[in-house]
Amino acid sequence: MPIDAVARFLAALSPEHREEVSSRPGDEQERLAAAWEAELEGDDLDTLDELSPPAAESEAARRIVEATTPESE
Repeated sequence: MPIDAVARFLAALSPEHREEVSSRPGDEQERLAAAWEAELEGDDLDTLDELSPPAAESEAARRIVEATTPESE
């Protein structure tokens, strides 16, 4: 996966999530970025994407990180 996808994913995250994801291994960051891109292609973000593409990217990034973060953190 191109590194720019990881950079775009990190840029879409909140500062708190960005710091947490940046501390993960590179291969995991790439996996999360791929999941984020797949989430963006999903139907449930279409309306938000039409209104604000950056907001849709941020929402998708938040969903991915929260789905992969243990609840104890």
